Amino acid sequence: MKLTTREKMTLVGEGIITLILLIIVNLAILVIMNDTIQDNPGIRSGIFIIKQSVAIGPMHLKIWSWANIFMFIFATFDVFVIYWRLLRRYHQMQTTHIIKEVHYIAAGHFDHRIPFELKNDQQQKFISSINSLVDSVIASMDEERNLEKSKDEMIANVSHDIRTPLTSIIGYLSLLENKQYHSMEEVLKYTHIAFVKSKQMKELADDLFEYTKVSHTTSTPFNKTIINVGDMLDQMAVSFEWETVNNKMNLISNSKENDVKIEADPEKLARAINNLITNAFKYGNDGHNIFLSCHKVSDKEITITVANDGNKIPKESLNKLFNRFYRVDSSRNTKTGGTGLGLAIVQSVVDLHNGYTDVTSNDELTSFIIHLPINHKDKLIDPNRLAKINSNN
Repeated sequence: MKLTTREKMTLVGEGIITLILLIIVNLAILVIMNDTIQDNPGIRSGIFIIKQSVAIGPMHLKIWSWANIFMFIFATFDVFVIYWRLLRRYHQMQTTHIIKEVHYIAAGHFDHRIPFELKNDQQQKFISSINSLVDSVIASMDEERNLEKSKDEMIANVSHDIRTPLTSIIGYLSLLENKQYHSMEEVLKYTHIAFVKSKQMKELADDLFEYTKVSHTTSTPFNKTIINVGDMLDQMAVSFEWETVNNKMNLISNSKENDVKIEADPEKLARAINNLITNAFKYGNDGHNIFLSCHKVSDKEITITVANDGNKIPKESLNKLFNRFYRVDSSRNTKTGGTGLGLAIVQSVVDLHNGYTDVTSNDELTSFIIHLPINHKDKLIDPNRLAKINSNN
């Protein structure tokens, strides 16, 4: 940090004033001590004896004046006091510069950072903390803006998803209400369509309710128990038998390690895996297979993988998949329509379990990977997120 000319002159002036004051104090002390010695013959005789007996160096030089000794002591003390006072004042000036930089940033210049590199460790840590805090605030603001944008998109999507089936329900019920049908077959047809549309609306409401329930990690109850992950995947593969036939796809549970056990909330974890499988049926239906597997990575960590051989996900979308309300395909249609909350629910459930999620996609497989600690008290750290934080710092 460079000082201004005025600050340099202030330091020089303060050093001169301090030196003058110290000289005055030194002279005053010498005068008082000299008067005391002259008025006390005993002290004067003792000093004379000491001068005769003390020799310095190989030449045996005599110390002929006690005043010289005290002047040397005073000079050493004065240098220390001046250095300490100027250094203290210099640090105050540095703090003033830092405060000005903080005020400049607070005035709305959020792209600015404090550029100082100081030798004082405490002040440099303070500067680094401020810069990191500004980075965090900017990141939070960006995330808030993205969230607001996502919420607006979600409101539009939900409005569309509610209005479309609701319009159909009202339309077909109106036909029944006005008896605009010609046979019992038409009545059954209209009621069946109204039933299907009602289920779509219920699924939408369930997703919204489930997300709000699991996203508040501090208040969400966690029913911890020991579960066998391989058995859970096998059971879930069986429960999706109808979907595999309807979508003409194979759901394969390939849990080679059948004794993979962890502490988890079985209901919430099953919901997360269920969402990943449902997501694979919806968006990977251009493929033929969905693979379920689990693997014990270490004594502290396991992975659960839901993979499909459908078309790969665009690279620019991979880091956004678990964002709230995000959808790779923003177009709306009956088959894949939804709030985009399915994967966000997965992320919230995994956060409750102190784990993290990852996704990879290439021409062969798209894999959603859940990393979970074996003991719930342990917390896994996402290496990708850690690397991003380190790169920003």
